[in-house]
Amino acid sequence: AAQLEESGGGSVQSGGSLRLSCAASGYMFSSGCVGWWRQAQGKERLYVAIIRGDGGILYRDSVKGRFTISRDNVENTLSLQMNTLKPDDTDQYYCAAGTAVSATGCQWQHWGRGTQVTVSS
Repeated sequence: AAQLEESGGGSVQSGGSLRLSCAASGYMFSSGCVGWWRQAQGKERLYVAIIRGDGGILYRDSVKGRFTISRDNVENTLSLQMNTLKPDDTDQYYCAAGTAVSATGCQWQHWGRGTQVTVSS
């Protein structure tokens, strides 16, 4: 089975930056949809940034211009560069991968365990 593992989370002051990384084993990020999600305990899972099966990139409005998602197909890693962080960005962040079921749709099948991002004001 595929295994995803996030790293790079931590605590940072407002305005700071973090870079999240996700390493995959048993799965190729280049083969379908990949993305970063956030979820707090007891809350809904929300997408942060997604690379669709057609290569298109979708960012949540609240992070546009601040976050950048990228994948390295050679190293088989997924990254999220997070700049100008805000307290509202605080959450548990998960990398995910799955199958492109349409030009714009994804079936999310694999998830990491998450990494905590905490932004203080």
